[in-house]
Amino acid sequence: MTDRLKDKVALVVGASRGIGKAVALRFKEEGAKVVIADHEAEEGQAAADDIGADFVVTDISKMDDAVAAVSFTVERHGRLDIIVQNAGIYPWQLIENTEPDDWDRVMAVNLRGCFNAARAALVPMKAQGSGRILFTSSITGPYVTSPGHGHYAASKAGINGFIRSAALEFSSYGINVNGVEPGNILTEAIQLHRGAAFIKNMEVAIPLGRLGSPRDVANAFLFLASDDASYVTGTTIVVDGGQLLPEGADFRLLPP
Repeated sequence: MTDRLKDKVALVVGASRGIGKAVALRFKEEGAKVVIADHEAEEGQAAADDIGADFVVTDISKMDDAVAAVSFTVERHGRLDIIVQNAGIYPWQLIENTEPDDWDRVMAVNLRGCFNAARAALVPMKAQGSGRILFTSSITGPYVTSPGHGHYAASKAGINGFIRSAALEFSSYGINVNGVEPGNILTEAIQLHRGAAFIKNMEVAIPLGRLGSPRDVANAFLFLASDDASYVTGTTIVVDGGQLLPEGADFRLLPP
């Protein structure tokens, strides 16, 4: 480890498992003081204990909770250098079966959650004159989609637009705003809700021949959180094993 985040304070929202937990762990490995925020109290506390982080119960869809999580972090560690809004939900629903309440819940967590996190983090970061505000977007929505992901795709495309706007508005405060767009990542949720057949089909469609790991995504967040990305703002990093590249299914040089 290289202490790339030594003495930095990071709040990672949606970190009880999967990508968020990997980000929190990666930041901790690189010297950051880490606070995990999650709506799942028991799982979130277990993840924090496992990593050696602090924990605060947070429903990021609620502005009061976002403010409370930021306040907890600042009170505990004296400042806030990095916030990662990773919390997101993706229920599989065809548009014709999606009720307005279903749509609103996805938008509340995935998209309004980003607004809430940014607004809450802006207060201490603006006072400091520095900060990193980072979001988990997706290749689903900005580039591709599949049946059953109408609300999720819309929310993730919206995140990319918000990243650009926030980056522009916050630039004069010394705050960088960026995101990571994962492809298919082998998380617990993918294994539970998509199954072995889905994973095998996706592996065939990905040029690097495997689903990504949460740590693959965490490494991209580490770059954006570090001083190495001091001149990077308003953009996203795609972490998808080349999934977006092929024009068709038969893309290998030596197909079987």
